Amino acid sequence: MKKIIVIGCPGSGKSTFAKSLHEITGIELFHLDMMYWNSDKTVADKSVFLERLSNAMAKSEWIIDGNYGSTMELRLQACDTVFFLDYPSDVCLEGIRERRGKPRTDMPWIENADEEDTEFIVFVKSYNLEYRPQVLTLLEKYSEKDIFVFKSRKEADGFLSKMRI
Repeated sequence: MKKIIVIGCPGSGKSTFAKSLHEITGIELFHLDMMYWNSDKTVADKSVFLERLSNAMAKSEWIIDGNYGSTMELRLQACDTVFFLDYPSDVCLEGIRERRGKPRTDMPWIENADEEDTEFIVFVKSYNLEYRPQVLTLLEKYSEKDIFVFKSRKEADGFLSKMRI
């Protein structure tokens, strides 16, 4: 386990899981949101995003957390281990509600505690029907990788607890 990706619906806890994995393994952690977004909530130029991602992936070890479908296959090709947080939509929506208004190391700004991004919520609600099947198809294509699929936070936490021993 040297090149790891953590994927799943927004709000599933990818960054939290990846941080714990980083603390346990000491492997450098990269957040796709920090590569993609600027602090003023604008999107980085695609060439800048890809350069940031390439620089991270050029290292001998890494943990990369985030979905970004346009680069998922690239990351799947390069990784040796995949963690897919495959949770129900209501769990992810609760995760989003809980993190609003709190500083995060995986985002270059603090989300407004009182403001709900309707478009983002619609995306999260549709993730399991629209995007999850694409992820599962890619995971099947790269089935030679070490793939861990967790169906609940309890499963993911249990895995991390065993790693700490």
